[in-house]
Amino acid sequence: MAELKEIENLDERAILVGVNLGDPNFEYSMEELANLAEALNVEVVGKVTQNLERINPSHYIGKGKVEEIKHFYDESGANVVIFNDELSPSQIRNLEQDLDCKVIDRTTLILDIFERRAKTKEAKLQVELAGLQYMLPRLVGLYSSLSRQAGATGGGLRNRGIGETKLELDRRKIEDQISKLRKELEHIKEQRETQRKQRRKNNMPVVSLVGYTNAGKSTIMNQLLKKFGHEGKEVFEKDMLFATLDTSVRKIELPDHKQFLLTDTVGFVSKLPHHLVKAFRSTLEEAKDADLLLHVVDVSHEEYKFMMEVTKNTLKEIGVENIPTIYVYNKSDIANVRYPLVSGDNIWISAKEGKGLEELIELIRQLIFSDYITCELTIPFHRGDIVSYLNENATVLSTEYDEIGTRLKVELKEADYNKFEEFISK
Repeated sequence: MAELKEIENLDERAILVGVNLGDPNFEYSMEELANLAEALNVEVVGKVTQNLERINPSHYIGKGKVEEIKHFYDESGANVVIFNDELSPSQIRNLEQDLDCKVIDRTTLILDIFERRAKTKEAKLQVELAGLQYMLPRLVGLYSSLSRQAGATGGGLRNRGIGETKLELDRRKIEDQISKLRKELEHIKEQRETQRKQRRKNNMPVVSLVGYTNAGKSTIMNQLLKKFGHEGKEVFEKDMLFATLDTSVRKIELPDHKQFLLTDTVGFVSKLPHHLVKAFRSTLEEAKDADLLLHVVDVSHEEYKFMMEVTKNTLKEIGVENIPTIYVYNKSDIANVRYPLVSGDNIWISAKEGKGLEELIELIRQLIFSDYITCELTIPFHRGDIVSYLNENATVLSTEYDEIGTRLKVELKEADYNKFEEFISK
């Protein structure tokens, strides 16, 4: 996917450009664009903004602003101009021609970050697919400097201009690659669905971490893994945008033998490219089968409410709706708010400090283990296998022995209650 690498080295110097159409979150959107650029080691040397009622269809910005950017570009020593929205093929072409420099958009920037962060085969395939889908309509004009004379006789490729021939060949090549990637991802999706069916068969509850990028989802997962003795199974975490793109699934076993699966996937960002959402749909749909969502929020960020809205809208776009949700307000230690604190389905914690995890687990318990039943069973001595099963998979509150067999007082899930109903003391 070498064609997609627009940011190639460490000495890129960028001017950021944005158009405000009356968006109350415009300033933050521009700040986030700078963060995205810095995630690729691009130095931001300046910003140019314009208030408009509508986007200029030919250049995205007004003609006067094009001249302003051209002067700024020449004076600042910049070597790339980055726009805060997805540009059409003709807008990129016109801007590059008039500015006489490399122009990229927000979508290209995010695709580039995703390409560098992808580690697993699935993530790499998903990013490549999104990149090719973005590139396909933008092929037109790439070969405008080449001859495009069409032959007057005979027809066939040999009579076409070099640029036209190259364009058609590249388009066909990309379409073939897109088809191949879709097939590979469909196969992986089937495997993922098989795994999901197995989990449903095992009746193990699934809790999914969702939220804006860099909100602290991986930190929460790692802290819970450490807390319950699962060292060595931690996931990658780092204070940066899109630190992880891969879905992680870990089993959490509580001291009373209750178990649930905790899943973590890619974080969201405003204006997440449509192609990426589409390509990562099967990964993001991990949350669709969840019994409970943990919506992780960086409460220390002044735009956290906007980030929550972006997360909710993205989840809705992929069909994740009507799932019980706990709102986990993380980074409370630097937000100057009281923590740990629980209020209904809201909890304020500091994952980094490990404060609020007990309260979080208690909330999770209440919501996913609500079908557990406390009862007494009398198990015949020759059915020691059932006693072993209950010791491993239920909470045994007391054990006694009499002439009939082993008397257990247990807390167990409804499925096991039905399974061993004949041994339950009425």
